[in-house]
Amino acid sequence: MDIMKLQNGSDIRGIALEGVEGEHVNLTEDISLKIGAAFVKWLSKKTGKACSELKIGVGRDSRLTGPSLVNALIRGISSEGAKVVNCNLATTPAMFMSIVFNQTKYDGSAMVTASHLPFNRNGIKFFDADGGLEHDDITDILKLASDVSEEYVQNAKKISTDAESYGLLEIYAEHLKNKIKEGISLSQEKPLSGLHIVVDSGNGASGFFVDKILQPLGADTSGSQFLNPDGNFPNHIPNPENKEAMEAIRSAVLNNKADLGLIFDTDVDRMSAVLSDGSEINRDSIIAMISAILAPEYPGSTIITDSVTSDRLTYFLEDVLGLKHLCYMRGYKNVINKQKELNSKGIVSPLAMETSGHGALKDNYFLDDGAFLAVKLVIALAKAAKDGKKLDSLIEKLPPLVEEGEYRFKINCENFKEYGNKVLEEFKKRASSKGYVMPASYEGIRLSFKSDEVQGWILLRMSLHDPVMPMNIEGGRKGDLEKLKKIARELTDGFDQLDRSSLGA
Repeated sequence: MDIMKLQNGSDIRGIALEGVEGEHVNLTEDISLKIGAAFVKWLSKKTGKACSELKIGVGRDSRLTGPSLVNALIRGISSEGAKVVNCNLATTPAMFMSIVFNQTKYDGSAMVTASHLPFNRNGIKFFDADGGLEHDDITDILKLASDVSEEYVQNAKKISTDAESYGLLEIYAEHLKNKIKEGISLSQEKPLSGLHIVVDSGNGASGFFVDKILQPLGADTSGSQFLNPDGNFPNHIPNPENKEAMEAIRSAVLNNKADLGLIFDTDVDRMSAVLSDGSEINRDSIIAMISAILAPEYPGSTIITDSVTSDRLTYFLEDVLGLKHLCYMRGYKNVINKQKELNSKGIVSPLAMETSGHGALKDNYFLDDGAFLAVKLVIALAKAAKDGKKLDSLIEKLPPLVEEGEYRFKINCENFKEYGNKVLEEFKKRASSKGYVMPASYEGIRLSFKSDEVQGWILLRMSLHDPVMPMNIEGGRKGDLEKLKKIARELTDGFDQLDRSSLGA
């Protein structure tokens, strides 16, 4: 098997379990062992420490293949002489915090997860003191893993997996619980008394948020659902972007008359929410909500988002909150790295967030942590309730979504990147000749329309990895979406290798 093919951006991902037709295992225990050994070598070189001086934490989410892949990682790490600690069921943000917490202070950590992907998938995310590893770091680790011999693997398999065990979620939950207490600034032991908050874990790793955080602080959590870890994901995909998942938490909020609903992905680095009236707070609205919470502390600061955020959000951030909006690129590592870059230059950026729900805060180690974002919402809910308000008052001036669509154009040729770039060049040329407004764009070509005839925006870009050109369109008023689709068809006519059937006739 080609280990290099397991790279997915700054993560490792593969098929770890049979059960889906046409998908065969390519992330085996032996490969996980090799990757574990390679990570130790890589970390030793970066830190300058001998392998035997390194201490590495390993955790997993609720996936069925998690325990076996963790055991393989433990053997691989131990085979290089490093000390390994099994953190068992954990979250991706908690595994980074294991490098920060005084009780642990590991040199590096690994989280076995494939986020929201189906039950047969799995993967590995790595951290060191600088945060999540970058794309090139993962490439280097996989190259080292490719050089590990089968003889080495067979010898390493004899190593015991009886590593030191540590309940990382306990101190992680205590850390978040204390953040809520500090944020509300109340001396009472149960500052969430009187608030009803339901949580949907989707059978991922976020169930601890109920019994270790919300309940001890006095919140009513009745109606919370799918809290038990189950890698079959029997109820719905644990993904805040999934319509079925969002409908599940929405129904839980309405049926239980809750003040707030929280939903997390499998490894808890993403979240979304539902307000008491059933309004879904995701995509643009979750960015708007977190920005509104941060704005008083960081006036005039810069909020970084991915490229598919709406003109409505720009209006809210800049005209309502008095912040700056940098509409950057897709990919959570892209927005986070841009945030780090700006702050290093003295340009304050408290939040970098994708519409997917990945959100990193400056005051939380630039870590995309769904549970930490949920903490911010819970604090804001408690403060609003104290003032006799509801949480939705924070974004009451965000214009509502009227009409939107995403249309994916398949490129039917081998050199799809070259062809896609030609399409973008011609798209830009044609839009310019029509006099359409083109705001600055770091990814693809964006058009903005604010006339009496049509209002809204269009974004055409290349997919990060696939032979596809996604086009996002949002109409500002009823009927504008069809008008913008007509403009989009005119601007993309004549490209015979571009399948635009999704856009309609």
